[in-house]
Amino acid sequence: MSTAGGRARTEQPIERSLHQRIRADIEDRILSGAWSPGHRIPFEHELMAQYGCARMTVNRVLSSLVEAGLIERRRRAGSFVRRPVGQSAVLRIPDVKAEVLARGETYRYELLSRARRRATREDRGRIAVAAGAPVLALLCRHVAEDRPYALEDRLIALDSVPEAAAADFAAELPGTWLLRHVPWHEAEHTIVAAGADAAIAEKLAVPVGTACLVIERRTWRSDQPITAVRVWYPGDRQKLVARFTPSTDAGAGR
Repeated sequence: MSTAGGRARTEQPIERSLHQRIRADIEDRILSGAWSPGHRIPFEHELMAQYGCARMTVNRVLSSLVEAGLIERRRRAGSFVRRPVGQSAVLRIPDVKAEVLARGETYRYELLSRARRRATREDRGRIAVAAGAPVLALLCRHVAEDRPYALEDRLIALDSVPEAAAADFAAELPGTWLLRHVPWHEAEHTIVAAGADAAIAEKLAVPVGTACLVIERRTWRSDQPITAVRVWYPGDRQKLVARFTPSTDAGAGR
């Protein structure tokens, strides 16, 4: 009896350790970008063979990853790295280039400045990093028909996304690069109206005080900050449109 009881006590932590190891392995591949959004996770029987474990263990791992928002399970198809999905026009991750092209206008992108620095107090007010943590500060301008369309002021947390330090953001839009390389699991949008100060007005080629729509966004990956971006649009260059239908989830706070 004591022997049986002893086996039960020793097997439980071994099982727990294996569960944690499988989950950590899958999380590392997702969070590193090795498995990008839409990538199929190995089937349960493949994971069982790889780790020499029971189906119940694999099922628990996958269920916990679903709960964490890292993967989604599709009936008869398997499990896949979850794609970021906007819940409304307000929460949608905007693609400025696509917006301009959809208007039938020519598009040009300009990287105005790039600086790697230790996070300042102002930076930490925008992106939740520790004092002195490394950040990459980018200032970009989006141009439509040779007229400034939007000004993008972005911070990237280099502790969370160290590979961003070597990325060529003069050739590739930061938002596009981040979506391709870094899966995000949570986003926060704030939309305000503000008058352009002298620095903003000069870069947008509008008079000082021009009314602008300002969209601020922060994204996280497993509670780690990825980026904080503030995009300034001259008031006559942007609008938000949402089309939706009543949902049974309407009362669920979504």
